[in-house]
Amino acid sequence: MSETAIKPNLRVKGRLMSASEIERTLVRLAHEIVEKSNGSEDLALVGIKRRGVPLAERLARLISNIEKHPVDTGSLDIQFYRDDLSTTGVRPTVNPSSIGFNVEGRDVVICDDVLFTGRTVRAALDALFDHGRPRRVQLAVLIDRGHRELPIEATYVGKHIPTSQREIIEVKFHEVDDSDEVLLVERAN
Repeated sequence: MSETAIKPNLRVKGRLMSASEIERTLVRLAHEIVEKSNGSEDLALVGIKRRGVPLAERLARLISNIEKHPVDTGSLDIQFYRDDLSTTGVRPTVNPSSIGFNVEGRDVVICDDVLFTGRTVRAALDALFDHGRPRRVQLAVLIDRGHRELPIEATYVGKHIPTSQREIIEVKFHEVDDSDEVLLVERAN
């Protein structure tokens, strides 16, 4: 999404979260995940490429500090699993997901930056189940902006931000974008 900041047909309406607000939100989410998971023994976090990966890694670091136990992390590349390929233009290349651990019987939390229509999460579930059958799958998102097209709901939500169809939530993570912030961007027609 960071590419949208340089497109001339988009304008920034405002900053919704600063780096410190993101950090505080992630600390809260980490504690919620530990509480609902009764610890971190069988817990694993999987980020959806791109910005779900740093989200999963940051949450895992925080949970590891809370629980004094390492938490497995991995990533999913869901391009091949999308059901809206015809609307994305160029045909995607298939890249293997680097989960890096056995998901069988684990409590897996899928992480993504923004929950919008639910189609990305549906594709992530398909990709995850190609790696095995977890005991339980939950969803953690930094931002839930509404407008669902599928019956998908996040278990852990950093912030609910209602938006119009013209608005875009742009999450920036230092690992990908060299800054941490959440922006509200609007299409200028």
